[in-house]
Amino acid sequence: MSLNKLTPNLMVEDVNHTVEFYQDVLGFEFVMGVIEELQEILTAYQQDRPLDYAMMKCGNVEIMFQAKRSLTRALPVLNGREIGGTLTLYIELMGLDNISKLYDRVKENVTVLQDLHTSFYGMQEFYIEDCNGYILTFAEAAQDSGT
Repeated sequence: MSLNKLTPNLMVEDVNHTVEFYQDVLGFEFVMGVIEELQEILTAYQQDRPLDYAMMKCGNVEIMFQAKRSLTRALPVLNGREIGGTLTLYIELMGLDNISKLYDRVKENVTVLQDLHTSFYGMQEFYIEDCNGYILTFAEAAQDSGT
């Protein structure tokens, strides 16, 4: 068996609000969305069109968001489950993206759960909570200062 990729599908109350958070605060791009009742697929975000599902992308990271009413209809086992989670999404920055610049850019617009720090295993990281209560960790290999 060979697995190819993992793309989480997160249950949310308001897909449009979530798209705007990930787009405006975190720099994700809108890939596609679905208006379920109309069975319509959108390839460009339209603020005035209420979405039931959206896929967002930033670099190689893709995340899907699905409205609670839509996801619980598809998977009734999720009825009564809380939005948010007891998991963290660990997102590594590529190359020289500079985690401190990302941290400085987002820290005033999000709930920071753990400030930027260097872990004992050599990663610079910070933890935030998104607009739905999901925990995102952003990480980058710590630069060796050479001293």
